[in-house]
Amino acid sequence: MVRIPLTPEQVEAGRRLGALLREARAGRDPELIARTAGISPETLRKIEAGRMPSPGFGTVVGLCEALQLPIQTAAQIWLGTTAQLAG
Repeated sequence: MVRIPLTPEQVEAGRRLGALLREARAGRDPELIARTAGISPETLRKIEAGRMPSPGFGTVVGLCEALQLPIQTAAQIWLGTTAQLAG
């Protein structure tokens, strides 16, 4: 199976999602959040930094649950239809 390269828009959507998750984590221990979400701390770092612009659906759901962030908010950020969290 050949993976189709992401478009620039998809890469930017991943950066927005990563920024949202980093902001939602708000200084909480990244290792604890990652483990609660069922992923490695390195995976969380990559997502937050935008180096993993297309995380799996289950990963996003797990992170939203761990961060108590509505999945709809993550979807809207991905789609570019809402602003980041007010800080």
